[in-house]
Amino acid sequence: MAIKFQYNKTSLQQIEKQLKMRQRTLPIIKSKETALRLEVKRCKEEVTALEAKLQEQIAGYESMYALWGEFDASLVELKDVQMSVKKIAGVRVPVLLNIVLEAKPFGIFSAPKWYFDGINLLQGLAKTAVEREFAVAKCDLLDHARRKTTQKVNLFEKVQIPGFQEAVRKIKRFMEDEENLSKSSQKILKSLQEKRKAEEEEEATGAPATENKEGGNA
Repeated sequence: MAIKFQYNKTSLQQIEKQLKMRQRTLPIIKSKETALRLEVKRCKEEVTALEAKLQEQIAGYESMYALWGEFDASLVELKDVQMSVKKIAGVRVPVLLNIVLEAKPFGIFSAPKWYFDGINLLQGLAKTAVEREFAVAKCDLLDHARRKTTQKVNLFEKVQIPGFQEAVRKIKRFMEDEENLSKSSQKILKSLQEKRKAEEEEEATGAPATENKEGGNA
């Protein structure tokens, strides 16, 4: 990224201000990136655990596959998912508070005995599936924020801070060269003025002496 600047004191002050701001901010952003990286790691582990749990429950479902043809799946209904939002490392993420499942009444004496197990299994599947969806959503949000933060760290660390530092060096070098040139010019000018003054004084003192000599001869 090209840093736009001018070779003057005002531009130097602006560039130095931008540089200091980024140097102060960089450790904060790095700290946030580290926190987000840890949260994403935990979240991915949570998703993996829930996926394993879900697969285990599905395996239990499949072991009773032959019986599910007799089961009334409408007996289990997801009524509500209660949630809130909280900030994790500065990122707003959904938090699962409660899953409300409803088991509708059925004829205890007319239905097979395994209906109770079937209802429990379906409720467990529904609960784990919802928990997994929340974990995945949270993970996606945190990982997106982590990637954006990493990009900002790289932008500050590898592009903007070096760019501003280089701009400061160029402006200071230019101003120093300009100052040295000005001093050199002043020295040369002073030397010329002194030489001219000396010549003028020599001419001024030399002219009367010549006149006196001529007067003596006369």
